[in-house]
Amino acid sequence: MFSNFQHLIDLNDYPVAWWNSLLELGVDIKNNPEKYAHECDNKIMATLFYEPSTRTQMSFQTAMLRLGGRIIGFDNPATSSVSKGENLKDTTKVVSNYADILVIRHPVAGSAKAAAISADCPVINAGDGGHLHPTQTLTDLLTLKIEKNKLSDMTIGLCGDLVNGRTVHSLCKALSCYKNNKFILISTPELKLPFYIKDIITANGSTFEEASSIEDVIDKLDVLYMTRIQRERFTSEQEYLAQKNIYVLDRLKMIKAKKDLIVLHPLPRVDEIAIEVDDDPRALYFNQAKYGVYVRMALILTMLKSQASSELLKGKVHNGIRCKNPKCITNSELYLPASFTGSGDNTLIECEFCDERMLI
Repeated sequence: MFSNFQHLIDLNDYPVAWWNSLLELGVDIKNNPEKYAHECDNKIMATLFYEPSTRTQMSFQTAMLRLGGRIIGFDNPATSSVSKGENLKDTTKVVSNYADILVIRHPVAGSAKAAAISADCPVINAGDGGHLHPTQTLTDLLTLKIEKNKLSDMTIGLCGDLVNGRTVHSLCKALSCYKNNKFILISTPELKLPFYIKDIITANGSTFEEASSIEDVIDKLDVLYMTRIQRERFTSEQEYLAQKNIYVLDRLKMIKAKKDLIVLHPLPRVDEIAIEVDDDPRALYFNQAKYGVYVRMALILTMLKSQASSELLKGKVHNGIRCKNPKCITNSELYLPASFTGSGDNTLIECEFCDERMLI
């Protein structure tokens, strides 16, 4: 299925050279903001946020305003026609006719790709459930470029909810494309990184190991990426409470770390980083949030200038088959095609919306 526009659904849809060009633009915007103050005069960005957000929503809005543009949209679907039962296709189709670019956050995996199929303007994925978060990854990459002056030859620790962490999934996929990066995955057995992300890491030539303790590995790390245990991704309060507070980064743990370690966090934090760590010069998560504005300014400019057609669905539609992932958008928006990659000949196929694998 084709679209008349380029969209950002998954960062890995683009080559690394494209990422690097966008990051260079982000650095130039940071250093020379006045050059870009009127780049989006008379342009409108729509933000459709179906779930709560502080940094992502406000940084996108700030980015557009600093480029001279205007914003429309909602930050609570209850205040829109979604509350009356309007489906994603209709909302996207209508709003994309009002705007030059559309940013969507949605709690269901694959929703950004579903929105892009019907949109009449470029669509940017601002997070689709526990699936992907490409603009946070661009923020993370810009942070590393500025603060570490490199994107390769690092040992990166990722800690917390790795199964539901869309920021973790996107970051692993991206950093594994740069040379000599190694991942240390710190989680409980219940919150381990999904197999398909591990497969991508190894397929890209990177390596990983798994650990259950921050203390055991922190001295090896160049980057520690902390994440919260996401209450909203659990099916019960009991399951959430069983995982809560297992991983807390504090001053004593930081004593064991390298002097040039940097600590990142996509935020919001709950209690997984003690407040005392904020005063450590290696704690860069607030700088990270600031850099998000620059990279989103770069992204808006890049997407608005790119009008080439792109193929959104490249696989085969399997009529009568639905994705087995209950959190996939195809199981709530039933008009969407059941499109899968893979031959389906006694082997795995993969949902094109949420990347869930299944046998047929």
